[in-house]
Amino acid sequence: MKEQIILGVDPGTSVTGFGLIKVEGKKLSLIHMGVIQTGKLDDHPLKLKKIFEGVLAIIEQYHPDMMAIEAPFFGKNIQSMLKLGRAQGVAMAAAMYRDIPLCEYSPKKIKQSITGNGNASKEQVSSMLQHLLEFDGHPEFLDATDGLAAAVCHYLQNTLTVPISKKPATKKSTKKHTGWASYLSDNPSKIIKK
Repeated sequence: MKEQIILGVDPGTSVTGFGLIKVEGKKLSLIHMGVIQTGKLDDHPLKLKKIFEGVLAIIEQYHPDMMAIEAPFFGKNIQSMLKLGRAQGVAMAAAMYRDIPLCEYSPKKIKQSITGNGNASKEQVSSMLQHLLEFDGHPEFLDATDGLAAAVCHYLQNTLTVPISKKPATKKSTKKHTGWASYLSDNPSKIIKK
């Protein structure tokens, strides 16, 4: 399997988080994570422009093969939902502008993939990513690890459903896993104890 770079984005109108991972075979490594801040801008169209330009700059610097983006959650405040949807739209437009394929994942799906719990907190997601990708320290904004989580979710969604061995597929080896808990229960040899 060739090397692949996945960009994950957690869109927001004040802070858009992003994270990049490199995939080499079954090995994941953190390339970079950070945020695009637009909070000081009062004009919503200017915020959208900054998000577009920020995502485009990340794409041009790191040349990702794929972008995974967190879908807006459904809330009661319609104006907030509309603004969040626009932020997601301009981030997606930046990927499409550079012909980067993209996938969208719900916040619950991302949390489920990373922690095994679709209702996990941002702190729990950040801690699990820190363990999985072996990096120290916590980012200033948890939006950065939320963006990183989208990238790791994409990787997991596209690898855990594939048989791990090179033997012909059998009913047992093609079982789909719903998260870490079901994967680890079927693969206890994968647990590393320190």
